[in-house]
Amino acid sequence: MPEKPASLVLENAEIILPFRNFSGVEKKYNLPGDRNFAVHVDPDIADQLIADGWTVRMTNPRDEDETPRPYIQVRVSCRHRPPLIVMITSSGRTNLTEDTVGILDWADIKMVDMINNGSHWENNGKTGIKGYLKSMYGTIEEDVLERKYAIPEEDEGI
Repeated sequence: MPEKPASLVLENAEIILPFRNFSGVEKKYNLPGDRNFAVHVDPDIADQLIADGWTVRMTNPRDEDETPRPYIQVRVSCRHRPPLIVMITSSGRTNLTEDTVGILDWADIKMVDMINNGSHWENNGKTGIKGYLKSMYGTIEEDVLERKYAIPEEDEGI
């Protein structure tokens, strides 16, 4: 068995909008209950990840002016030890649970800082490393009304 891969820390990362499924909804390429999302990685980091065995994919450009960008798929598993997922807004921090993390499927996520634990996989003679979310802090891009009506943490429940 290969040694456990090092954790991957990504700061100021961008989650790819069409490739997020925090709620685990069944989709064309997603079994029910499988929670996951995709995040862009810097090309220099992508090269090292590929060398280490991580599965790195490239986005498909939507027009000729767009350059393909590397990304990794991150799984969100609550089976053994749920990840720490914190949503940050103008009213404070909210720890999300398995029951509430689905809200991120529709949130305007400005950027995230995260730690992913690597896990070796093997299937039909192919091998690699996939990422499992350990912790994530996601800053939400709020519109003018969300900021206007935000309730500070200390006032919640009043």
